[in-house]
Amino acid sequence: MTQRRPGFPARLDLPAAARRPGSVVSAAASARHAQPSGVGLDSQAVRARMVRKLAEQGISDPAVLAAMSAVERHGFVDTALINQAYEDTSLPIGLGQTISKPSVVARMIELLLGAGRQADGRLGRVLEIGTGCGYQAAVLSQVATEVYSIERLRGLHDKARENLRPYRLANVHLLFGDGMAGYAKGAPYAGIIAAAGGDALPLAWTEQLALGGRMIAPTQMASGQQALVVVDKTPQGLKQTVLEAVHFVPLKSGIA
Repeated sequence: MTQRRPGFPARLDLPAAARRPGSVVSAAASARHAQPSGVGLDSQAVRARMVRKLAEQGISDPAVLAAMSAVERHGFVDTALINQAYEDTSLPIGLGQTISKPSVVARMIELLLGAGRQADGRLGRVLEIGTGCGYQAAVLSQVATEVYSIERLRGLHDKARENLRPYRLANVHLLFGDGMAGYAKGAPYAGIIAAAGGDALPLAWTEQLALGGRMIAPTQMASGQQALVVVDKTPQGLKQTVLEAVHFVPLKSGIA
């Protein structure tokens, strides 16, 4: 029996003629973002260079490269930093948080897709822990059927809503709450992706991950260093793979 999709009072306010899930940003929506000199109309060319660099760095999934090309990162950073939008660097977004490097976003989403896809080539329902400014949720919207993204900081939740509103992504749902608790009403998830790292993965996340699903999250190792961890939920149990060292903001509980 197909599980009914939960209702979302925190859902984006979408116009009646919302674009289909996964559709790329329209020119009309793009125009709503003021474009300082240096980005503006040439942002497509700048994004193309960013995507070429991602491919050179080892990102090979065509769906991931297409998603990174489709989403305008400059629409998610502060005006003062807009000319750095397509550099491979993290940037501050306020409240002590950052927007991840494009290479990290692409790497994590490629890993998420590696667990398997639906017949249409897309990932199923995804839970994102830590919405931030909304950029990664927008990229995920291009490769997943639905994205549920939760943010614990009210200021960033509101910022993400404003950033994403012009893009009319009908398959993105924003939630304000404690990310460590996940979102049980939307479970099970084909994928869970976290933008903050703690000492251990919360039990709620593993419980909400579907059988055959995959979770990508930074986790602090015994050495004290953060590493990217992949967790696959198999019939035999959880399979954990530790990958490269990373540096994410700390995972915290509660709301603020």
